Amino acid sequence: MNCGLRGGVNTPPKTDQMTYSVKELFYTLQGEGAQSGRPAVFLRFSGCNLWTGLERNREKADCNFCDTDFVGVDGPGGGKFARADELVDAVGNAWPRDTGGKPYVVCTGGEPLLQLDAALIEGLHAKGFEIAVETNGTIAAPAGIDWICVSPKADTAINQRRGNELKLVYPQQKALPEAFTGLAFDFFYLQPMDGPSLAENTAAAIEYCKLHPQWRLSIQSHKVLGIP
Repeated sequence: MNCGLRGGVNTPPKTDQMTYSVKELFYTLQGEGAQSGRPAVFLRFSGCNLWTGLERNREKADCNFCDTDFVGVDGPGGGKFARADELVDAVGNAWPRDTGGKPYVVCTGGEPLLQLDAALIEGLHAKGFEIAVETNGTIAAPAGIDWICVSPKADTAINQRRGNELKLVYPQQKALPEAFTGLAFDFFYLQPMDGPSLAENTAAAIEYCKLHPQWRLSIQSHKVLGIP
């Protein structure tokens, strides 16, 4: 989950030669949305355009429910990658060999579209990967991404208005489901906001989906299973 912040942001510097900053890179099962249960390499980029990720700034955020550490490059498999081919090789090495399955990588963050560029997309495709992105939707996605999941946040402008799934953390007082039903997505998911009110939020999301069948329920099954 990503959160908004008025003021400071934590984003990698833009240069002609992209240096990729990766918080962590690991192999697991996708736990949310339409691809739930699918084996995937998770490529979590550092930095976000909506929040520094620092706890001291959380109260200033437009939303305060972010539960993801995307600061720095010190997670498992994380680091700085000077070239796209170096990062592609790292992703490839994380996928088990001779499995017969279609290699699948989920680019997430933070905000992955700050760093996911044409060179990386081309390299991952050349390696045989199907590429998914989980984005807050404030940045238009580049061409070539195979699966686009947008998770809108309150008080932000949605520039990626089409894709495969829209996954809305629920409830958000300033991001009601009705505001997104007209966008061009194949699937619409409500994901109960985690935290002390998870049970109440889950019950509310279930009831909303029952009353509005365009929406489906997404749960964070990886947390239930205790996997990354």
